[in-house]
Amino acid sequence: MKPHYGVGMDGEDLVAQGAREEPGAGAPARSPFHDRLPIGERLPATALLEDPLSCFDQVVLKPLAPMLVPEQPRAGELDPSVCAHCRPSEHMIWRDDHWHLNAGFAPMGIPFVGGLAPHEHVRLEDASTELLVTLGPLLQRLSHAVKQVPGVARTHFSRWGDGSAHFHMWALARPLGMMQGRGPMLAFWDDVLPPLPQNVVERHCGIVARAMAEGGGEATVQEGGAVTSSAAAAPTGTPAGE
Repeated sequence: MKPHYGVGMDGEDLVAQGAREEPGAGAPARSPFHDRLPIGERLPATALLEDPLSCFDQVVLKPLAPMLVPEQPRAGELDPSVCAHCRPSEHMIWRDDHWHLNAGFAPMGIPFVGGLAPHEHVRLEDASTELLVTLGPLLQRLSHAVKQVPGVARTHFSRWGDGSAHFHMWALARPLGMMQGRGPMLAFWDDVLPPLPQNVVERHCGIVARAMAEGGGEATVQEGGAVTSSAAAAPTGTPAGE
């Protein structure tokens, strides 16, 4: 299953735990920011069309929905033991002592989409300094690894955190020459470009996994898409308290 950006890396987190906003639940959020908003109105989308990076000719926004509190809990927030990031996954292509990289989601329209997460069940706010100091060099390596895929110009990194409480980041490959895919537009194009054949997805995952393994850790998927036995059996970590 292909995840939505901002949801867990296996895509089923929100559905499995019922973490969806229900109409009529909660009370309106109040702040100087909230109190001035035109709730219920359909706002003009002119700014989205005129933005130099926009890939839209026409946009119709939904009416601005009520902003209610308390918000529904994110996946893994109330019960870390059911967090998908903490379980072995068929999508894991690389791991080391602290982190794992999942990829190979379908359908995929751009050359590569991968989700990086720590084994330990932590929020960004709670992550230890020891864990965080490993993240910078890891992002550098991942940026380089994704650009080893043929036809890739840039590696985009994104982090929302609205779907899963377990800290994770997304790496998206912008195709070479695709100026329409600059900035936030790339995630939209991933949804609408023709899906890559499965053998191409597997080949790209293998390229990224092997490039990551050159700097440490192990590739848990080969270029042909075969998962190694250690990846199939290895747990990705144990939940820590929220």
